[in-house]
Amino acid sequence: MVNLSELQPKEVISNLKSSETGLSSEDAKERLEKYGLNEIVELKKISPISIFLHQFSNFLVLVLLAAASIAFFVGETVDSILIFMIVALNGVFGFIQDYRAEKSIEALRNLAKAKTKVLRDGRQTLIPSSEVVPGDILVLEEGESVPADSRLIENISIGLDESSLTGESGTVSKIVKAIAKAVSIADRKNMCFMHTNVVRGKGLAVAVSTGMDTEIGKIAYKLQEIETPRTRFQIELDNIGKKIGLMVITVAFIVGLSQFFIYSASPIETFLLAVSLAVAAIPEGLPAVVTLSLAMGANRMVKRNALIRKLPVTEELGSVDVICTDKTGTLTENRMTVRKLYQGGKIYTISGAGYESTGDFTHKGNPVKPSTVEKLLLSGILCNNAEFSHEDEKRSFLGDPTEVALIVSAMKGGINKVNAEREYKRVHEIPFTSERKMMTTVHGHRGKKIAFAKGALSVVLDKCTKTYENGKVVNLTKDLKKRILEAESEFSGNALRVLAFAYKDMSFNSKAEEGLTFLGLQGMIDPPRAEVKGAIMKVRSAGIRVIMMTGDSKGTALAVAEELNLPSSGAVEGKDLENMSDEFLLEKLKTISIFARVDPLHKFRILNLLKSEGHLVAMTGDGVNDSPALKESDVGIAMGIRGTDVSKEASDMILLDDNFATIGNAIEEGRRIYDNIRKFVTFLLSENVGEVTVVFLASMLGLGLPLTAVMLLWINLLTDGLPALALGVDRATAGIMLKAPRDRSKSIVNAKLLTRVVSSGLVLGLTILTLYYINLPDITRARTIAFTAIVAYEFARLEILRNVFGHRLFSNHWLVAAVLTSLALQLTIIYTPLAQFFGIIPLDLAAWIQIAIGLLVVTPLTYLVMHLTK
Repeated sequence: MVNLSELQPKEVISNLKSSETGLSSEDAKERLEKYGLNEIVELKKISPISIFLHQFSNFLVLVLLAAASIAFFVGETVDSILIFMIVALNGVFGFIQDYRAEKSIEALRNLAKAKTKVLRDGRQTLIPSSEVVPGDILVLEEGESVPADSRLIENISIGLDESSLTGESGTVSKIVKAIAKAVSIADRKNMCFMHTNVVRGKGLAVAVSTGMDTEIGKIAYKLQEIETPRTRFQIELDNIGKKIGLMVITVAFIVGLSQFFIYSASPIETFLLAVSLAVAAIPEGLPAVVTLSLAMGANRMVKRNALIRKLPVTEELGSVDVICTDKTGTLTENRMTVRKLYQGGKIYTISGAGYESTGDFTHKGNPVKPSTVEKLLLSGILCNNAEFSHEDEKRSFLGDPTEVALIVSAMKGGINKVNAEREYKRVHEIPFTSERKMMTTVHGHRGKKIAFAKGALSVVLDKCTKTYENGKVVNLTKDLKKRILEAESEFSGNALRVLAFAYKDMSFNSKAEEGLTFLGLQGMIDPPRAEVKGAIMKVRSAGIRVIMMTGDSKGTALAVAEELNLPSSGAVEGKDLENMSDEFLLEKLKTISIFARVDPLHKFRILNLLKSEGHLVAMTGDGVNDSPALKESDVGIAMGIRGTDVSKEASDMILLDDNFATIGNAIEEGRRIYDNIRKFVTFLLSENVGEVTVVFLASMLGLGLPLTAVMLLWINLLTDGLPALALGVDRATAGIMLKAPRDRSKSIVNAKLLTRVVSSGLVLGLTILTLYYINLPDITRARTIAFTAIVAYEFARLEILRNVFGHRLFSNHWLVAAVLTSLALQLTIIYTPLAQFFGIIPLDLAAWIQIAIGLLVVTPLTYLVMHLTK
């Protein structure tokens, strides 16, 4: 296929079978039928019903549904309804949280609902952007969005902001002439891409690609190809469900055989016992507790400016070990800012962040008055086409970000743009072009004319014969030129974008761009956000590596990395990646943390290589170009203020304050959630082991059924559920961000936790079985004591568990309240008519003394086994 950027404008028009006066209406209609609408096509869409049904795909939930169905068919209607209700509520809650998870393409499609100017039938006409076709001649003007990928054929100082597509900050000056060879998107200076913005000048371009064939369309297609991966946590929950399911079947089968053949139990009695065992073994409250715990964590994150869009990600954050981040707007402010000035042999530093109009001027650390460089600042604000407004105490700018930076630097020096333009009324302009690399404006001032010029130093300096030194005009000697060039070299070495400034007091017929007086240099950069340096230090101390991937230049990337103390043995550019094998790139990734001039496919490749090595990768970004990587990453993090709708919808988490530091807070919260999940999984599963031990041993010994299915459901769903949920709000333990990320290969239910679950569960089960046995043959009394003892022992077991994790006694007030509520509920059913429903009786003092003695046994033994398995 012909690369149209390598052809001259006339050849491009010819190749597209168009003309300089545009397409005819008839031809445009035929092309619209051939190529289709200039829209992002949605290949697949997940319906709300699919999202809802997905909530029931967890294996543990399927086990619960199977248990509920069996209970219903054997006549245990109450048990069945209770289980169905908890599963349904869990599904509804999960659906509400996940409803917006698949809307990436909708955001892309909405971007194209605009109008655009084209040449049709030899005249300019306004059409919907969706009707632009290849071959259309587009009229591009300042403040408008480019409707399709197009080749520039006429240029009047046009400049585009392509940061959302390429990641490169600042205005990109465009050219008309052909480019000799194929280059990256960021370097295709004669191409204009769909949904980039014209911030300066105007021009004509011929549309070459529309809809899904555009660069943004390719990104959209890539987004639709990506299957949202299941998180490690979701997989672990499934595995827990499978193990529990296998245990239920095994235990029920063994007990069933023993009851049928040894004790000659009837098939119905055997089946009811098996159902009770199944209910005892399954932690019915676990899915709901997990979902609600994740939701509470997500709510806490919102308060810290991190919006979680997919619940499992709240836990996944705690396991992140690599953050791949875009530079522009994420690590930096996405606001060009003048940092350095050069005038008369001296270099000045300007403080102040972003577009704030306050800042200090210093020379070698010593304060200086802004009036020292007043004329240099004045030239920057007058030779300038950016617009500034100040309404309702809100400052806004429109135009080239470079020119906006010049306005702000002048404002810091006390120069007001409106007043300056009133005093120096513009009468003429010689516009900037990429060929001239210079702009000049002529102003009337007190009956005289004065010209101000800005541009590339090499161009401006060649037109200067004098220079401004210490408030005086002197001849521009070779030594002074050398000094100026050295200053520029120093600025460039610090990755500053450098502009030179000059002026001329004009006589009646003199030329504006001859015999200029050199004023100085202004060096600017898109600076790092103030809080990012500390944030990077925080995540690095947590064993998390930060990798910068940007569309900006290598020099700029290295300079920003150095300022942020981001370690890297050099940088790799996108063009170099093309010739690297995956094996070689993986080796580079061990030491290189900076990638410059990379496009979306490069980011995608790096991300997948990191994932192939077992890393859990978070990706941050705010532009359209970041969307595929955001969706492919384990945790996609978009910017809430500067981020495009596309990036937000492709993400798992949105930073509401665009603050990189929020990521560290979110990771800390993720680690807290993981620790809390381990706590309540340990608690709930050990409780189930205890229940299974009681039911299993009692049945094998012919002691009857110590706990009925309805009792077990009451414990598992309510009296266990509330305290387990309260564990979800336990504070993070000290030093949680000084630990390495958890090993992804290790499950939540690892050998250590399983040992803790089984040993503490056996302690509980054997104690309850003893209490049950000594109260036989009065089975109702025995059941009531066993039933109540399990609930009564919760608090001791919970506080011992929390102690293992480093928490102080009674430090979780919610847990204390939850346990007291559980006890109150238990007392309510014992001493009210509800007792009949559960098949229990009111307990006397002797029964409570027995329970208390059991507590004295359970507490030290549980403490011992918990700490031995720590």
